[in-house]
Parts: sequence; structure tokens; C-alpha cells
Amino acid sequence: MIQPEQESAGPAITPRTRARARHILDHYFVGPARDERVLEIWGYTGRYSYRPGETVGLQVSTTAETWSLEVGRDGADYVPVLRAENLPGRHQDTPLDCSVNGCGWDISHSFVIPDDWAAGAYLITLRADRADDAVEEHHVIFVRRAAHADPAPMVLVCATGTWLAYNCWGGSSAYEGITGPDCNAFSPVLSNQRPWTRGFCKLPQGAPRALTERPTDPGGMVRYPYMEWAYAYGYSKKYASAGWASYERHFARWAEAEGYNFEIVTQHDLELEPDLLAGHRCAVFVGHDEYWTAAMRERVERFTENGGRVARFAGNFLWQTRLENNAQTQVCYKYTAKEADPLMGSDQEHLLTGAWDAPPVNRPGAQTFGVNGLKGVYAGLGNCVGQGSGGFTVYRPDHWSLDGARLGYGDQLGATSRIFGYEVDGVDFTFDDGLPYPTGRDGTAGSVEIIALGMATNVEADFAHWGETLYIGTADAEFKALTMHGELTAETLDKSSRGNGAVIYWEKGNGEVFCAGTCEWVAGLTRRDSQVEIITRNVLDRFCR
Repeated sequence: MIQPEQESAGPAITPRTRARARHILDHYFVGPARDERVLEIWGYTGRYSYRPGETVGLQVSTTAETWSLEVGRDGADYVPVLRAENLPGRHQDTPLDCSVNGCGWDISHSFVIPDDWAAGAYLITLRADRADDAVEEHHVIFVRRAAHADPAPMVLVCATGTWLAYNCWGGSSAYEGITGPDCNAFSPVLSNQRPWTRGFCKLPQGAPRALTERPTDPGGMVRYPYMEWAYAYGYSKKYASAGWASYERHFARWAEAEGYNFEIVTQHDLELEPDLLAGHRCAVFVGHDEYWTAAMRERVERFTENGGRVARFAGNFLWQTRLENNAQTQVCYKYTAKEADPLMGSDQEHLLTGAWDAPPVNRPGAQTFGVNGLKGVYAGLGNCVGQGSGGFTVYRPDHWSLDGARLGYGDQLGATSRIFGYEVDGVDFTFDDGLPYPTGRDGTAGSVEIIALGMATNVEADFAHWGETLYIGTADAEFKALTMHGELTAETLDKSSRGNGAVIYWEKGNGEVFCAGTCEWVAGLTRRDSQVEIITRNVLDRFCR
């Protein structure tokens, strides 16, 4: 039984991991030194988004005597809009359970959002220095919401549920941590009242993506370049899995440069404002959007049924969550949901914080987006389809979304820009005369059109290379076997090992859904893959008009 209230300080890298030479693959986290001799600065805002006239309170802890800040709009171009210098520094105590219950820091500085700041995402740079020329920076992102009247045709919804789940600042995330009786367990309860881990808000140019830039060498050892880079430069190894800097930022910059009129909101806004999508023509989701509440899904489904269009260029729709404490706390028991989630056995069992596709939730992601998380998941990560093309195989080249892309049957979409991975969503399908059709066994509607497919896996291939250590291994396939088939046997493990990623189109109710079920679609935009750009424009132009 996980006991998040027992969080305590533990070594980021234990003697056991050192002995096994697994520094990079095993747990480490970003957090405070808790030592005033160490120059550092950290900060966070109480909320993820603000409207004009509202006050942004910055909770900052620093060991410097003074600090400064710069606020800039992070759009197609970065535009500074506010600076403050010589702010008095204060080193605030960080509770050992900050990952679970928040830091509880006092507000150090505040400012009011002016009416003339354009809507969009804003980067706050906190900077501290000492006389020996040492400089330390930390970054915070927030969304400046648009005015209530006259909504833009398109709205980009940032995957803050996934950002929060991967945020390891202070010790614990939804993957690893310092909770539980042995201080080595992930936390099913996470607070957003703490800084973002390093790399979520800003990254240097050239920081590796989770998907490698070329297929793996069949004769070499498995590599995870983004983790190696993170370890070498002191970033969180989760930076390539979630956050503004790796995903939403790339789409927002591209779309703004292309001239699209859109607003930016967060999943937390979607939770707190039931009618948030009303008035928009198209809702866009990009990157890695793994964690959702039931209310968020319901709002997207109602939007689509009522005639809205959904463009999802994202992958890994997998876990149901709950937001508590006025949306400051996210709960997701994940693999332990049946044993540890207090809703198990109650009349609210359908809200269990486990996988959407599995009992007792039994609400496949395909009912919202036409694809399912557990029909994926991995491609291009380590030895998980490590020698794959990095793209989708096209099966329906005449679909309107591919107009002008010069793609024929069997061609590879996005292979040169490596858009397929690192986690993907798929469908249960069958072939008839060389074309894929959904079987419906996984909850996918029969009217879903499968445009393109790629192969994925839940088992990382083990080629018995001496000295090699695998990251994914078989753990995810074992979970799927137990969850979907009720037992772990050689047969159920085999059934759970294979997956796929799909590009689909679906006329749902009075609306439409286009879904490219991959985390890395944005890589095609940043690398200026003309075919990926054409398809993105086709979808947005149709859905926004």
C-alpha cells in the first residue's frame, strides 16, 4: 500500500543503482539543495492560467540576497514584456512531502496581467547571482487567457495533467519517487503547488527528443540519448516526456507563424470551466496527453457531439485521474488502482484512477478520440521498434486530410522527421483487400476511417547483448496482461506485447475528429516536414472554417 504521507528525503541515486551502473535509467529527481551555501532559485505560480486584471503571485525561494525576473510572451517570437530587478531574496523551507502536499511558500513578488498583453503562453525567468559571477536560473510557464467575449476559432489545450504527472521536482512523480514505507515508490497523489522540474518550461536548442533521430544500429548497444543528455546537464530525465518546452510550444509557435487565430488554455481550465470549449470551432491537443479526468473527457465529447471539431496530434491517452483540493492535487493510483484507490468497491468505481480501457473503468479512449492507449504503446524508444521507419504507413491516400501531400498507398508519412513515437495510440483492426478496418472489439466505432498505421510494442526486444540494460523491458506488457486478461501467462503476455499507432478520421455526432495518435507529430512541424505541415494545415483549415 502506497503511503504518500510518509514521503521523506531519500538519495536520488542509491548505492544499489550505482553498483548496477544504472544512473541514467533509475530514479533521480530535481529539487532543492536545502543548503543556503548552494546558490539556487526556484519558484511557482498558484495557478496555471490567468486573465487580464488578475494578479500572478510568485512563490520564490532563493539563497541569493537579491533576484530578478523577466516575463516574456513565448510565441512565434519571444517578446519580453516585464522586468524586475533587485528583488529581496528569501530562502524558504521546503517540506519533505512537497511533491504530495506542496511547498507552501509565501508569495515573494506579484504583478497584475495588463489588458494589452496578448493572449498566449508566458515564460517567467527567475535569475539569481552572487559576487563570484555564478548565475542560476529557473523557469515558470503560465497562460494568459483570452477575454471571455469573441472566442478564437481554435483553442489549444495544454496537457497539464501529464505535465503534473511527470513533474519530479522535490522527489516524486507518477513514475518514481520517495514515498511509501521504503521511500522509493511513485506517488499517486501529486501537488501542483511546487516548481516545474528543469526542462519543462525552457530547453536549449538541440536538446534531444525522446525519439532518436535515426533508427537504432542493430549491432550496437541500446541507447536513450535524451536521458544521457539530461543526466549530463542536470535536467530532469522526464523533460522529453512532458511539458511546454517539448510539445505544446512547438505547435503554438508553428501555428502562430502560419497565421492561425487561436487561444491557449490548460486541462485544468477545462476541468474547472464546463463550457470552456463553447464558441470555438476546433479544439487542438498535441504532444503527450496521457492523464485526463472524466470531466475533461465529457466536455470534449459534448463539444464534438454538438458540432465541434477535435484535432488531436498527440499520443498515449491512458490514465483516468481525479483533481482534488480545488484542482491543486492530482490523484492517479495507476498500476495499483485496484488495490489502493479508495473508490474500488464503491458506487463510484467507474472513476477509479486506472487505465481507461480496463475494468472497472471500461471507458475506452476510442469513445472520445477514436484510438486507445493500450492498443499502443512504444515505438522508437530503445529496443521498442527501435529499427522502425519512424513514420506511419499510408493506407488511404485519397482521404481529404492528405490532399496535396503527394502520398501514395504504402508510402511513409513522417519517417524523415521521425514523428512516429515515442508513445502511440492504436485501434484493433483487421485487413480486407489491403485496407485496415476497425473491428470494434476495443470500443472503436465502425465508422472510424483508418488513414495510416505504424507498429508499436509493449515489450522491449532483448537481444542478449552483454552489458546492456533495458529501460522498458516487459513490465508494461505484464500490466496489460493482468489488467485486460485477468492473469499473467505466456499466452496473455504474448497477446499484450503487440500494438500499433493510427491516424484516423471520425464523424462523431454533429462534429468531427482527426487523430494522429503519436506524441512526436510536433517534430514534423519543427523539422519542417512538408507533408506533415500540409496535413496539419488541411485539418486545421477544414476544422476552423
